[in-house]
Amino acid sequence: MIRLYVEAELADGASIQASEAQAHYLGAVMRQAIGNPIRLFNGRDGEWTGRIAELTRGKATFAVEARLRPQSADADLWLMFAILKRDTTDLLVQKATELGVASLLPVFTERTNAGRVNLDRLRAIAIEAAEQSERLTVPDLRPARQLHHSLAGWPPERTLFVALERANAQPLGPAAHPAGLLIGPEGGFGPRDHGALDRCRFVRPVSLGPRILRAETAAIVGLALLQAARGE
Repeated sequence: MIRLYVEAELADGASIQASEAQAHYLGAVMRQAIGNPIRLFNGRDGEWTGRIAELTRGKATFAVEARLRPQSADADLWLMFAILKRDTTDLLVQKATELGVASLLPVFTERTNAGRVNLDRLRAIAIEAAEQSERLTVPDLRPARQLHHSLAGWPPERTLFVALERANAQPLGPAAHPAGLLIGPEGGFGPRDHGALDRCRFVRPVSLGPRILRAETAAIVGLALLQAARGE
């Protein structure tokens, strides 16, 4: 059954207006018809069943019927990551969403190659990943900032684990939440990045093992290790 994220409130008997993109997807891509079942979630009200009540070119309406699952809390885990090439950043956001990250914080580091980031594109990727992975929420996507600015605004009570290559650091393992994970760029952190990290008492350098991992691989491995004890 098709599963879609909506912004509107979900309740028994509610009528929800689909976005133009959703209407196109249902009609032109999935060849759906009026009366077909659908599942809906908005990150607040749990997951609901419904039916397509109206479907025309560029327009669709959903009739909400019954709640399938109540809303539940995500793991309180944030991912801060250096912006990579477009396709790699897309993959990182997709996989982080599937792994249950609550917030995504893209940053520019000393050796970041990309000069900009398309937040609308990344949010669309996160929404699609949440729909397909049966998450009840979509992660919060923060505007891209310089690393030192993001560190300055980081909650000091939230431990930030930093994956460092070739460092004599403790292996990363399951951690109590709230927590965060920082993944650097392909070229590693620069001297100014290390200086900014060294000044933060909430930073904990960690190792992901003896191999040098690509940034997107490091993010997947790190998130899995942090959540291993929770079965996430």
